[in-house]
Amino acid sequence: MNTLGMKTLLAKEVRRFMRVPGQTVLSPLISTSLYFLVFGYSLSGRVHEVEGVPYLSFIVPGLVFLGLANNAFLNSSSSLFITKIQGTVVDLLVAPLGPLELLAGFIGGAMVRGLMVGGLTWAVATFFTGFRLAHAPATLFFLLLSSYTFSVLGVLAAVWAEKFEQVNFFPTFVMLPLTFLGGIFYSVRELPSPWNHISLFNPMVYMVEGLRYGMLGTGGGFSPLLGGGILLALAVLATGVAWAALQSGYKLKA
Repeated sequence: MNTLGMKTLLAKEVRRFMRVPGQTVLSPLISTSLYFLVFGYSLSGRVHEVEGVPYLSFIVPGLVFLGLANNAFLNSSSSLFITKIQGTVVDLLVAPLGPLELLAGFIGGAMVRGLMVGGLTWAVATFFTGFRLAHAPATLFFLLLSSYTFSVLGVLAAVWAEKFEQVNFFPTFVMLPLTFLGGIFYSVRELPSPWNHISLFNPMVYMVEGLRYGMLGTGGGFSPLLGGGILLALAVLATGVAWAALQSGYKLKA
């Protein structure tokens, strides 16, 4: 394994988004903070507690997940897609870097950005709700695996896309609806029928509830093992497909 090449690509990816911190870190942090302030304070007057947890604290894990997943996906997808558009992806393909090194570099940089935004969102929330951490190992597991999974999905989107509109298709028409309908601002169990049953087919529900279990100690009646299993299965599947795509040069080679 070309460790030096992988580290070089990883460092390049981190420097890329750190050159414009206002766009890549501060902007999503402000957006998720506004979600917290607007939704939290507008609804907390009517909904005091959810599953025995103050409403402001209840929505924190979902907002952390939202910021983390979106930024991990956007970083890897935009970075790889830009190299395709500019034609510089050829430099990566002819370099002594295999698919594993390429994946590690792009995914590592995206994970750093996702975890940074998620961590900063959590830090801002502590000023309003105080710090709560019920299960540190579970929280770390869901944070790391969520950032990894959506980083890999970003690589897949960049490989598949041929236009900027296609890169934005997944976060706009898949991730955004599923996350907002995934129990970030409410408990799925409290939805009226049949929506409470339909929501069970949304994988984001189990991811958000798994992180909520780790941070707050409540999982909405869902086992954190189920959310962890879904994330792990998705990560393994996406990694295999991404590795195969990079190995074959699918839509990368002229």
